[in-house]
Amino acid sequence: MNSIITIGRQFGSGGREIGEKIAAKYNVKFYDKDLLKRAAKESGLCHEIFENNDEKNNGSFLYNLVTDTYSFGYTSPYVELPLSHKVFLAQFDTIKKIAEEGPCVIVGRCADYALSERKDCLNLFINAPIEDRIERIKLKFPAEKDVSKIKDMIVKTDKSRANYYNYYSIKKWGRADTYDLCINSSILGIDGSVELISDFIDRFNR
Repeated sequence: MNSIITIGRQFGSGGREIGEKIAAKYNVKFYDKDLLKRAAKESGLCHEIFENNDEKNNGSFLYNLVTDTYSFGYTSPYVELPLSHKVFLAQFDTIKKIAEEGPCVIVGRCADYALSERKDCLNLFINAPIEDRIERIKLKFPAEKDVSKIKDMIVKTDKSRANYYNYYSIKKWGRADTYDLCINSSILGIDGSVELISDFIDRFNR
């Protein structure tokens, strides 16, 4: 594989697992949460700031006025910007650097937007019916038995991801014309989806 794969995903759709399997199949690097650690290190902002702002649009003036104090004392090229913008731009720069290093799989964080000028980038979106996502999250969080709470978690996480993406990108999160390929992971299952995506990648790389 000689391309960059970005993956947008609904919460509980298995997008991260699919990304990991694709990266393993092609023996390339996989980036999800560890991207935050690298962005923190390279920007000079503390890692907790990235965790707290991960795929969240905390763009209100009051929020930035209050939380911006937490970034004081850290050397950053984004000093005059609101905190949420600092975090986004730091991730944006890190994603570009990662892509320059070679083929990889990047999950979330507006990676498709950050790499929109690259011709070697394939942008995917993974979705699934709410019922299947609830069952998957039950397996991930076995202590949580309340289906209504799980559904609420799904709705809130997806809303947060959509708000973040739509705020920083010129496209729309989850809409088909934003991506090169959209897949319902429930149709073929995780492994079947990986097979389908792999065929798509192979054809793209010919």
